[in-house]
Amino acid sequence: MSAPTKVYESHYDYKMDPKNRVSVPVAFRPDEEGESIRLQVSKEHQEKVIKVFSDAAFQDKFRQIQEAEIPPANKQRLAGALRMSSKEATISGQGKLTVPKEWAEKIGLKAEGPVILAGRDSYYIICSEDSFSRIVEADLGMDDGGLGVL
Repeated sequence: MSAPTKVYESHYDYKMDPKNRVSVPVAFRPDEEGESIRLQVSKEHQEKVIKVFSDAAFQDKFRQIQEAEIPPANKQRLAGALRMSSKEATISGQGKLTVPKEWAEKIGLKAEGPVILAGRDSYYIICSEDSFSRIVEADLGMDDGGLGVL
């Protein structure tokens, strides 16, 4: 059974400060101040992003790996890759998240430059304006199976 997760929606345009910190909207912050979150370098529609998960949603990824019908060696490699591409973080009392400098550079962000935070249901992403535009275009091009939701 999946852990209950917070739903993240909408997107926000911000600017990183000189110390690679970005303001996190109240709706995206953990329920409890100081509660840990997990950052993961990843991709969304082949665009480099940082995914931000609640700790519960991140731990649920390991449960999904363990329950998957794949060889045990693949489970171990997936869990290892997930741990290697992630970091624990917290959002300050002022609502700021420090983005690791090397990760920011890897996804095309610069200190004092624009940054987008965008809800993706059970997590949100941090990305550049250009990546966000391409992600939106890819989303709008998806086949919604006739549901009329896109």
